[in-house]
Amino acid sequence: MNNMHLRFISPLRLRWIYFILILLLKLSASTVFSGSIVKYLPGYEGQLPFKLETGYESVGDSELFYYFIESQGDIEEDPLILWLSGGPGCSSFYGLIYEIGPLEFDIHNYTGGLPRLKDYPYAWTKTASIIFLDAPVGTGFSYARTPEGWPTSDSKSAEQSYQFLKKWLLKHPQYLQVELYIGGDSYSGMVVPQITKKIIDENGPDANLRMNLKGYIMGSPHTDSIIDENSKIILAHRMALISDELYQELKTSCKGNYHVVDVSNTRCVAALQTYKNCIKDINRSDILEPKCTYASPHMNQAEMPHRSLQENSTSFILSPPRIPELWCRNFNYALSYMWANDAQVQDALHIRKGFVSDWQRCNKSISYTKDILSVVDINRYLSRYGLQVLIECGDHDMVVPLLGTEQWIKSLNLTIVNDWRPWFVDGQVAGYTQKYSEHGYRLTYATVKASKIQSYTIYRYNLGAGHPALEYYRREGYEMFQRWIHWYPL
Repeated sequence: MNNMHLRFISPLRLRWIYFILILLLKLSASTVFSGSIVKYLPGYEGQLPFKLETGYESVGDSELFYYFIESQGDIEEDPLILWLSGGPGCSSFYGLIYEIGPLEFDIHNYTGGLPRLKDYPYAWTKTASIIFLDAPVGTGFSYARTPEGWPTSDSKSAEQSYQFLKKWLLKHPQYLQVELYIGGDSYSGMVVPQITKKIIDENGPDANLRMNLKGYIMGSPHTDSIIDENSKIILAHRMALISDELYQELKTSCKGNYHVVDVSNTRCVAALQTYKNCIKDINRSDILEPKCTYASPHMNQAEMPHRSLQENSTSFILSPPRIPELWCRNFNYALSYMWANDAQVQDALHIRKGFVSDWQRCNKSISYTKDILSVVDINRYLSRYGLQVLIECGDHDMVVPLLGTEQWIKSLNLTIVNDWRPWFVDGQVAGYTQKYSEHGYRLTYATVKASKIQSYTIYRYNLGAGHPALEYYRREGYEMFQRWIHWYPL
């Protein structure tokens, strides 16, 4: 169309043409950038009963992969949660399939081949929309386009997660008005407060994108390297894993500091070695569960029992036992490797080929620098704002003991508004809770208690709330969340 033709088109018609062109551009952008809707998954019978979207978001030289599950409740009123798993390097699929998502593996009837999926009724997605993000780069299906894009750190991971969220919300503007929470567990306790602080700092009156931040959630959170490490010995004593005499010797000779020890302090070094000998055959993730056997006899098992440390997942025995008494939690983890590395599964999830050759539940080979030793001060900074906060811990977790979490919470000097008391599920004590408040900042702390035999779970028994608690007691975790998010007392 040349200028001569344009001269004979009325201004009103021109405006309509421009309007249609802009609309088409917006629809095109939406189609390209909003991810892909997944209606069917290999291993699941029939169509998914919830909306699942998967996709990548470019952040610098990185491509961050996500699973987004829309709330099965009221999508306009229910909150939006950005969820990160720990590690660093553990895929958010861990949180989706083992902790808070609407699916689980059918381990009861597994006889080989592609693992089958089934509905899990007590999912947080019943009352919240959740973005499960594979971060930092190298986690799950996330990857870097250049060699310079692979190295990351605590601070860089937080920044990239914030940039991801910003871009995702721009492409999903319908979620800008709903309440936003940042959540995660285990090592993500180092990252979640940083993301939350970044949102607050960027949410100024001149912000191009203002997020409706309401709070954050941390489960079994690694928060302070010294506090977390020191609390392990206190928990070992309380749980009768070490004697009174050894505990007193450790306190006296090491002066209460077990994280960095002067090698010239021979009494302390000797006491710590005795302590390590006492607990070396204990499952740190849950001291009541058996310590799993690994295929490699050369494995340093003291370093391998839980996902918050580096793990060699390929050394697990990868076949479920036929005798229930020999059940081991790692057998359930093995199903995620079989499922996520299946070509049909990756096609269904719209995974880009050739970038992640071997999906790992927790990738120990990421190039990661732990450049922040404590986020207690960041939590203290956040306590100046009117946020709603949930912190929960398992009471038999020796990876991040609840004693350390309680210590740093107390250091915030908040006012106790609801004293220590039990909370219940089905008439049984599910744990204990205490609520704090200061200047509109409301922090709910809850423990998840070693509880009843759970014949209805995938396990023959479940004796302890371990690391992270949401995996060990999914039903109780759901009841805790849905009460808290709707402002009901636990």
